[in-house]
Amino acid sequence: MELEENGKKLSDQNSAKPGGDSSYMLLNVRLESGYTYENGQVTATESVLRNLFIENGKIAKITDTKTPVSNGIHCYDAKGMLLLPSFRDMHIHLDKTFYGGPWRAVRPTNNGIFDRIAEEQTLLLELLPTAQERAEKLIELMLGYGSTYVRSHCNIDPIVGLSNLEQLKKALANYSDKISHEIVAFPQHGLLRSNAAGLIREAMQLGVTHVGGLDPTLVDADMEKSLQTMVQIAVDYKAGIDIHLHEGGETGHKAIWRLADLTEEAGLQGKVTVSHAFSLASLTAGADIELFNRLASLGISIASSVPIGIRVMPIPLLQKQKVNVLLGNDSITDHWSPFGIGDILQKAHLASQLYGWSSEYNLSRALALATGGITPLDEAGKQVWPKIGDEATGVLVPASCSAEAVARLPERTAVFHKGTLSSGSLEIAEPKHV
Repeated sequence: MELEENGKKLSDQNSAKPGGDSSYMLLNVRLESGYTYENGQVTATESVLRNLFIENGKIAKITDTKTPVSNGIHCYDAKGMLLLPSFRDMHIHLDKTFYGGPWRAVRPTNNGIFDRIAEEQTLLLELLPTAQERAEKLIELMLGYGSTYVRSHCNIDPIVGLSNLEQLKKALANYSDKISHEIVAFPQHGLLRSNAAGLIREAMQLGVTHVGGLDPTLVDADMEKSLQTMVQIAVDYKAGIDIHLHEGGETGHKAIWRLADLTEEAGLQGKVTVSHAFSLASLTAGADIELFNRLASLGISIASSVPIGIRVMPIPLLQKQKVNVLLGNDSITDHWSPFGIGDILQKAHLASQLYGWSSEYNLSRALALATGGITPLDEAGKQVWPKIGDEATGVLVPASCSAEAVARLPERTAVFHKGTLSSGSLEIAEPKHV
């Protein structure tokens, strides 16, 4: 860990853990402790200052700030900053991005996804030599915004074969102490259309965690065979599923219903995600509740980038019906979109604006979209995170509470992953010792 003599700052450049030790103290950490109510409504969030003793990547003790610190323990000062659970980007493409290279806007298309697939016939080979470098720069960007968990989709196609996967795995290995990950073997050019099933199976043998898929009717032109093939690979390798489903309207509805049936038949409950799922925005009243209840009963998640368009994704209703909703940045300045910035908290912020979650309580609950469901307070305002024994994985921000963080998007001053300082900096503290 690099230490600056003037100002005594701890930076994240060279060491896995603050001070190079397996144990240390974070002093003056702000933790949420409850809600303030007026006339039955949450009007504010209460907090307390605590010291956290971190040992072997976990929170071993939470003590009052007046409690003396044992001699020999390295200490770092959070200066009253709020500790939040770190963020999870559950849909991103680390293997193909323009990030880290020269600016390139998106080229207009006349034939939607098929023009993008055609573009990749040459683009993927052009990007391949720098794929690992660009993936690492993108990981750094995401870490700086507080994400310490990522699910990356990775192109598996006849153009690059398994080459993108090989480069992505190298990049992730270089950050294994700073970020956790899952990888989806994604047949971007169509599972059937590009005859990619064999390549997907090879990818699964390389430690990929999820089988991907793509628009089974629009792209593969055979919904049943496409879904059956994807599910069978997942069963054979005891893996999860995460399918890109851009199809709107009736074909999208049919694909989700059929995937639900196959999930139940294959015993894949809790292991399936439908990404994008734009067709859910066009369901009629009654039909939406029926489908969402089906998804919830099977533990099928919906991953969304909170798109802005003609149709608004029904995230509030999905949550009300207990469907697990995940957020992702999806594209980060690539040939699909130039707008991604890598900040999952910004996605929760966008959802709050889109769905009118402007109250203290609603903003506080919106944090769960960014953290994979973890919040400092439960729905009743009881403090449930962090607890002794939890992994020391979190983000320090200059904010008073979760609601302010979601609304105002403060700087991520320090980011921790299992005790490791993944990004940012803290000042060394000189506490009162025993």
